[in-house]
Amino acid sequence: MTELQLSQEAVEAYWTRSTLWKQPLEEMAGDPVSRLIARLVLLARRKYILDIDGEENVSREQDPFILVANHNQYAEAIVMGALLAFLRRGKRVRFLADWNFALIPPVALVYHYAQCILLDQKPARPKFLGVFKPLFVGEVSGFDQAKHALANGDCVGIFPEGTTNRDPHHLLKGHSGAARLSLETGAPLVPTGIHYPGYTGVRRIGERAAAAVRFGAPLRPGSAVEKPPLREVRQWHEEMMGAISQLCGKGLTRRRRHKRG
Repeated sequence: MTELQLSQEAVEAYWTRSTLWKQPLEEMAGDPVSRLIARLVLLARRKYILDIDGEENVSREQDPFILVANHNQYAEAIVMGALLAFLRRGKRVRFLADWNFALIPPVALVYHYAQCILLDQKPARPKFLGVFKPLFVGEVSGFDQAKHALANGDCVGIFPEGTTNRDPHHLLKGHSGAARLSLETGAPLVPTGIHYPGYTGVRRIGERAAAAVRFGAPLRPGSAVEKPPLREVRQWHEEMMGAISQLCGKGLTRRRRHKRG
């Protein structure tokens, strides 16, 4: 890509089947399964990517960073990982993901090869499937795994709203874990807006909606602080959510959660 912003026509031309198969993914050179999965995911969803803006903000030269994005569809959890790997020539962004979705075999396969960091807070549905939880999560918390990944130069991806939010107009207040991770490690936040231009009314955002992806300029916290004060964490979280709001076109709200949809 030579343009910093791609129009819908340019995106459609770029995400051709031929391009997706031929694009070098040198960071996955020794991992043919990961390359195949990334290509297949983008082949399946390429028509739903309308626009890409700010690619330079997630280039490999920016590593390590914490990508933070709004979350509107279940599919985003997989598509964003594949999209970033493709834009970064195979270098992954390791997304934090709920362990219970790994109970679905195809999702578990994608999680494994995308090197996702699994979170253990949410229960399985139905609850008796919780007996399989030790197979997916260990004794080290997802937060500490993310810190270790950043220390090793890897990038981490987080959806701070904490759940899918299909409201086309308002963000959820979200959780401050990404802000705290940034302050404790000194890693910049890259706010990302996933915008659905076709949803301007009251309709909830559907799984087949087409999106524009906007990567914002990094927010840099300064030097790492082992135990940042709660006030600073909250302020950094609010600044982060404000940046995401500007990029995705959704307003801020005080609501933390809603029923999953």
